[in-house]
Amino acid sequence: MPQISSGQSVCFDDITIAGLVACVPPRVVENSEFEAQFGSGVADVTKMTGVQTRRWADDDVTASDLCLAAAHKLIDQLGWEADTIDALIFISQTPDYRLPATACVMQAKLGLRKGIIAFDVNLGCSAYPYGLWLASMLLSSGSAERVLLAVGDTSSRVVDSQDRATAMLFGDAGAVTALEKLPGAGRSHFILGSDGGGFQNLIIREGAFRTGEGEGQPTPSKLFMDGGEIFNFTLKAVPTLVKDLFEVSGFGSDHHDAFLFHQANTFMINHLAKKAKLPQEKVPINIGRYGNTSSATIPLLMADDLGQTLVDQETRLAMFGFGVGYSWAAASMPTQKLGCAEVICL
Repeated sequence: MPQISSGQSVCFDDITIAGLVACVPPRVVENSEFEAQFGSGVADVTKMTGVQTRRWADDDVTASDLCLAAAHKLIDQLGWEADTIDALIFISQTPDYRLPATACVMQAKLGLRKGIIAFDVNLGCSAYPYGLWLASMLLSSGSAERVLLAVGDTSSRVVDSQDRATAMLFGDAGAVTALEKLPGAGRSHFILGSDGGGFQNLIIREGAFRTGEGEGQPTPSKLFMDGGEIFNFTLKAVPTLVKDLFEVSGFGSDHHDAFLFHQANTFMINHLAKKAKLPQEKVPINIGRYGNTSSATIPLLMADDLGQTLVDQETRLAMFGFGVGYSWAAASMPTQKLGCAEVICL
């Protein structure tokens, strides 16, 4: 892959999104539920993040449960036979188990044929563009004709209830996207990058196999976020990512129908859009209704804010994921008329 200032770039021909379904839990958590604990701090967090409500899953519901519900709906809506699906990718930071891979479990629960490609990837904020790239790699190489890309997180299970910055920010969601080869679908462009030097600024230190860390962190088993450092990283990385995507794709702001940013917080997205000189009407934001759903923010935004448009007409979408790792990814991708694009409730 050729290297540019923001990472590695690659393109694919004749790959299309056939449809997508996002799934959210039924429980709506209002900001008022935090007032007894955080008092006036609720207004401060709301002003910065823009989050008014978020969806939280019950304790017995996992990210894969949300994705399974979405997958069943998607397969039914597209009319795909289970034995025509060749690969299943599951991207999450809240899998069912440390082992085995959740994708293997999902393969059986969905009734997909034995012998398909199924694997997990540990990514959060940049998950969706990375996942689209992975699916496109499988399709382009001939390893698969149809791929299901599942992304989802139940971040509410890992936030520190005493930390207003994270407790109020995150929501839960899952989404599944169906991709396939389609001659004449057009060319997709991707940029992928990372800088692990900032890994400690968004982290859960305990729960795996590296021990003896976490000094100075209130609850090492819960999510820790240094909001200031994450904000600084984003302001440095993402404007360059936008510029480079326009350059490698040959499509500028006028040639994209929508710019889909990871829903980190409203202030940040508006700032990034202004810095990149993007038309505000082409930058949908739904973090106010769902919170930051980590890996699922971009497909949830597509299904929620652009669902009918994606079903009714062809589009070219620019997508930007960035955050934990640090990692980032961007995609400029054409879509045909999708067979479905909707949000369901588990």
